[in-house]
Amino acid sequence: MKVCTDACLYGAWLASQIQDQKGISNCLDIGTGTGLLSLILAQKTAAKIDGIELEPAAAQQAKENFAASPFANRLTLVQSDINQWQTEQRYQLVFSNPPFYEHDLASPDANRNLALHSSALTLEALFQAMHRLVESSGQISMILPYHRREAAINYALALGWHLNEEASIYQTEKHKAFRSFLLFSQTAKTPFAHEIIIKQNGVYSEAFTALLKDYYLAF
Repeated sequence: MKVCTDACLYGAWLASQIQDQKGISNCLDIGTGTGLLSLILAQKTAAKIDGIELEPAAAQQAKENFAASPFANRLTLVQSDINQWQTEQRYQLVFSNPPFYEHDLASPDANRNLALHSSALTLEALFQAMHRLVESSGQISMILPYHRREAAINYALALGWHLNEEASIYQTEKHKAFRSFLLFSQTAKTPFAHEIIIKQNGVYSEAFTALLKDYYLAF
């Protein structure tokens, strides 16, 4: 299964936000896919990370990736629907690279629809699941298409979650923002917002390289 540049960048950005925070001992990755985000965070933290994935093939690949990693003892894969999954565990951090394209045209491939469309998990349902599974003193985070940023902030606020950190992502200096990285807590404060341009003048930017140098062999 493919690994997207923006997902790698989001994982590196989120790891940079939390790696120096104390008290994050357990995390939940909703819609873990092949386990990419969990593996990135496991590299930068000592937290135990549970990944939950609905689609069987992706869940199996994530399970294999977890087992093959140096962090296997801290990574657990659950194949289940987050809307139906029940657990007594509450997490210090819940994060997600969720289905992107709510109300957009679907693919004929049912598995691809699960991965890219939110028929199985709407944005509102995602926030409700995060709210249910995170500690009140914890944090929630996600990567979204930039045009869904405002809706996400409103859903979060309705549940008592405030935007604390945000990164707007641009393919190049000539493009509009296409992704938004969001980090929320229940502490209201002026959010810190910044921009990351992936390529400038045809090469990877300093900001992009700085975030991903510990994960990309090419850097």
